[in-house]
Amino acid sequence: MKRIEAIIKPFKLDEVKEALSEVGIKGMTVTEVKGFGRTGGKKEVYRGSAYVVDFVPKVKIEVVIADDLVHSVLEAIEKTAKTGRIGDGKIFVMPVDEAVRIRTGERGEDAI
Repeated sequence: MKRIEAIIKPFKLDEVKEALSEVGIKGMTVTEVKGFGRTGGKKEVYRGSAYVVDFVPKVKIEVVIADDLVHSVLEAIEKTAKTGRIGDGKIFVMPVDEAVRIRTGERGEDAI
């Protein structure tokens, strides 16, 4: 099993959620997060004063999936989250050793 963590622009969430549903993803965790990458934030002007916004609002999507779905999930996220502009985000893939559905006690892929 793998855990896919994607940091994307907030306005892309609905498109990504729909694309993941089309490849068979039934559940996910979504968190509103803030961060910055290479650009180090962006400059804003408020009431005539310029200042730097260090942290840019993003959305983090987390899904745990079977190994055979990794390619299709990565493709779905990358295709729908991409705008071609700076700050489109990142996708991380991590191994998952075990999963347990608390209600039923199911383990492994049966729990996801």
